[in-house]
Amino acid sequence: MATRFEKLVSEAKRHVSEISPREAAEAAKEDDALIIDVRDPEESKASHVPDAKTMSRGTLEIEIEELAPDISTPIICYCGGGGRSALAAESLQRMGYTNVKSMTGGFKAWRAEGLPIER
Repeated sequence: MATRFEKLVSEAKRHVSEISPREAAEAAKEDDALIIDVRDPEESKASHVPDAKTMSRGTLEIEIEELAPDISTPIICYCGGGGRSALAAESLQRMGYTNVKSMTGGFKAWRAEGLPIER
């Protein structure tokens, strides 16, 4: 039986586009996509995607406009496993952002793919 959080994430994933870790890495290089780590700062400090901006789930909506004033900015959100990033992407879409994706599987999937990390 799914928890309320899992149901919320499942509903969010119906409304957002997801991108694989490899596609996210390519988009960061080729499309100059903004990669946002929505995990808590302590999680991000331990290790994160190179050049990712840390903007925890709790402050994302407050801080995003300073980082991305243009609502067409390509944005890829990630978290530990893909749940919080789906919620974050959905929230950004509700704020009017038009090019937002959630990274499938989160940082766990990024590491599993053998993609570079920063500490």
